[in-house]
Amino acid sequence: HNEQTSFSSFVDSLRIKVPHQDELARNLSGGNQQKVVLAKWLQRNCEVIIFDEPTRGIDVGSKYEIYLLIQELAAQGKVIIMISSELPEVLGLADRVLVMHEGRITGEITDVRNATQEDIMRMAVA
Repeated sequence: HNEQTSFSSFVDSLRIKVPHQDELARNLSGGNQQKVVLAKWLQRNCEVIIFDEPTRGIDVGSKYEIYLLIQELAAQGKVIIMISSELPEVLGLADRVLVMHEGRITGEITDVRNATQEDIMRMAVA
């Protein structure tokens, strides 16, 4: 029961929209399904969280909520590793960027504030 209470608090804090408490995750929207998966990991109090294409296939409102959550987790001292092909997303959220191409690191950006999408693309094809 305590686990259910804890999970319910994540449902509230992540603003997961469910028609009723017993709704199956597979029946939720894509954005809410992403948030349910995240809530399960947050419940375990992980220090490192890996986001693999966290906003692929979800609506703009849910993307914004995911962005806020990632920023909030980073502010709490959590280590965030984000894999994304959405370059504006990468530049908007990251402190540091590693660029990979065909399984190997082809570049690193440590000052993301001054980086551009073109910088990332140049490193990807180098």
